[in-house]
Amino acid sequence: MPSLRESYYLSTFGLIQHTRCLMKYVIIGTAGHIDHGKSALVEALTGTNPDRLAEEKRRGITIDLGFAHLDLGGEVRAGFVDVPGHERFVKNMLAGAGGIDLVLLVVAADESIKPQTREHFDICKLLGVRSGLVALTKSDLVEREVLDLVALEVQEFVAGSFLEGAPVVAVSARTGEGLDRLKEGLERLSRETPGRPTGLPFRLPIDRAFVMKGFGAVVTGTLVAGEIHVEEEVEIFPLGRRARVRGIEVHNQAASVASAGQRTALNLAGIEARELARGMALAPPGLFEVSTRLDCALTLLPSARRLKTRTPVHFHCAADEMVAEVVLLQGKELQPGEQAYAQLRLSKPGLYLPGDRFIIRQFSPVVTIGGGTVLDNQPEKHHSADPRLLDYFRVAEEGDLEARVEGLVERLGEATPAALVARLGRTPAEILQAAEELVKRKHLMAVGRPPSLLTRTEYFRAVGSKILGELGKFHAANPLVSGLSKEELRGRTGAPRGRPSAALFGAVLEALAEQNQVEAQGELLRLKGREVQMSPEEREAKEQIASAFGKAGLAVPSAREVLATLKIDRRRADKILQILLKEKVLVRVTEDLIFHRAALEELRRRVARRKLQSPRLNVAVFKELTGLTRKYAIPLLEYLDRERVTRREGDERIIL
Repeated sequence: MPSLRESYYLSTFGLIQHTRCLMKYVIIGTAGHIDHGKSALVEALTGTNPDRLAEEKRRGITIDLGFAHLDLGGEVRAGFVDVPGHERFVKNMLAGAGGIDLVLLVVAADESIKPQTREHFDICKLLGVRSGLVALTKSDLVEREVLDLVALEVQEFVAGSFLEGAPVVAVSARTGEGLDRLKEGLERLSRETPGRPTGLPFRLPIDRAFVMKGFGAVVTGTLVAGEIHVEEEVEIFPLGRRARVRGIEVHNQAASVASAGQRTALNLAGIEARELARGMALAPPGLFEVSTRLDCALTLLPSARRLKTRTPVHFHCAADEMVAEVVLLQGKELQPGEQAYAQLRLSKPGLYLPGDRFIIRQFSPVVTIGGGTVLDNQPEKHHSADPRLLDYFRVAEEGDLEARVEGLVERLGEATPAALVARLGRTPAEILQAAEELVKRKHLMAVGRPPSLLTRTEYFRAVGSKILGELGKFHAANPLVSGLSKEELRGRTGAPRGRPSAALFGAVLEALAEQNQVEAQGELLRLKGREVQMSPEEREAKEQIASAFGKAGLAVPSAREVLATLKIDRRRADKILQILLKEKVLVRVTEDLIFHRAALEELRRRVARRKLQSPRLNVAVFKELTGLTRKYAIPLLEYLDRERVTRREGDERIIL
C-alpha cells in the first residue's frame, strides 16, 4: 500500500483545502549499510514504519524508498527518506538522496563501518549534502568500550568531510536510549539549514507513481524548488504532456499548496498513472526544455578506477537513472580523486537544470565512481574545451546570476529571455532584472523594450560587419544585379556563431540603415548608393533588348529569340533582361510573353477609346481592335483584368 492513508485520502484529498502553515520543512535522508537499523530508527523517532512494501516487511530490509515525518518542535517539521542499504538497491537510494537537506548516517555499533556505509557516504558528499549527524545504532548490543571504539572509527571515517565534528549519538531503537539527544541534534541542524528556494519555478522529481482508487494518478516526490497549487497546470517531462493538479498532500495532510523542501503527493487529472514513472519530473508548462547532453563539473572518487573519455556509465540525477557516455573535455583520462569538466551524452531525455547534482556509477560492476554538478543543460556537442569554454564553465560554476546571464549570452552570441529561463532555471522576472542591470552597465545590448533579445555589443557589431562584407562581395561578383534578398543575406551572415536570428538580423539592418550604410529596394538589400554597373558592351545589349521589344509592339518575339541576337553571353543577357523588368521598362505578362511598357500603355489607350463606342468587349472584337492572334489576345485580356482595366463577365469584358 502507498504511504498515503487511503481512508484519509478518500475523505480529504482534493476536497478540503487547508490554510498554509508558516512552517519550515527539511528533508532528512538515512544512509548506511544493510541491516544497520535505519528503518527501525526512523520508526522509533516518528512512530511510522517506513517499510511500506509487504516484501520489505517479510524480508526485514528496505527495498524501495520509505517515508515518514516528525515535528521537531516550534515551526520545524522533518520529512525522513529512508533508503535501502543493500548494494543491489543503491539506485533506489539515489532516487531519494537527491532531495535531502541533512543526512543521518547510520552505523551499527556491533558491525561498525561496512561497504555500503562508505558508498552511501560518498554519494552524500558527491551530492553536496552539507550537514548531518551520525547515529550509532544497536548500542544496547555492545559493551561501552566497543561503543567508544566504534565512535572513534566513525570520527576518523568522516574526518575532512562535511560531517567532521558532527555529533555521534549512540542510540537504541529497541530501548529508546539516545533518541531524545538525537532529536535535539536533528532539531538544531534543521533550524540551521537554509530553506529551499520557493521563489523559483517549481520542480518535482517523481520518485513514485501509482493509482489511488477513486482518484486516479498520484505521484510523490520532494519539491526541490518553488510552489505548486491546487488546480495549477503542470508539464510532465520528458513526456511533454500537461496535467492538472486535482489535489495535494504534504506529509499525509491535505493542502492547497506545496512548497520547496516538502515531501509532496499530487493527484493529477488528465493523465493515466501507467504513463508516469520514477525519474520523470513536473514543472511549469512551456518554461523548460528536456536535455540529452549536459556540460558538467565532474569529480572522480579516490577509490574509483581511472576514467577514460567515451566511457559509458550509469547516470543518476534526482530520481532519474539511465546510461550516459562521459566525454572528457580536458584530456583523455581522469585519474582517481581528480576533477575535470566533461560532457555527458544521455541515452534518453530528461529535465535537468544548472546546479543539479548527479552521481555516476561504473557500468560493470555497478559501483559508485563519482558525481558532479550540471553547468549547462543545452550545450552543443563538443569533444574538448577551448579557453573561452573553460571561462564559461568557471562562471557557470561560481558566478552570480548576472555573471551567468552575461556569460551565456556571450557564449551563444544572442539569447531571448525565454531561452535564458530554460537554460538557467530562474524566473522570467529574475532574468529580466539581471538583463536590465547588464544593459544599464553596457555589458549587454537589448533589442526591444522590455528586451525581446539580448546580445553583446561586440557580436552586434560583428554581424553588421559581416553584412557589409557579404554585400560588398556580392556586388563585386554580380555587377548587373541590384541587390541580395534579405533571407539569402542572413544565410550568408554565419559568423562568428552561426546565422543570426531574424530578430537580431533585423535590428542590425535597422542600425546600418540609420547609419546610411545599407538600403532596401523592395525585398533586396544593397550598399547605400550602389547602382548596377555595366560595361559599354552590356549597356549596348540593354538598349538592343529594349528596342527589340519596343519595335515589336504587341506581337512580341520570345525572350529567347531576342537574347540570341546579342553579342554578350547568355548569363549576362539574362541579368540585363531582369534589370529591364525591375525597372519596369519591360513587363512580363506570362512566363513566355514580355511586352514593352510603351506598347501596354498604348493598348490601354485603345481600350479606353473603344469604351466610347461600347463598354463591352469580347475576344473577337479585341482581336479586331489590336490585329492580334489568339496567342496574344487571351493573355493580354487576362492582363487587363488583373490591372482592373476590364472585368470579365462570362465570355465578355466590361471596360472599367
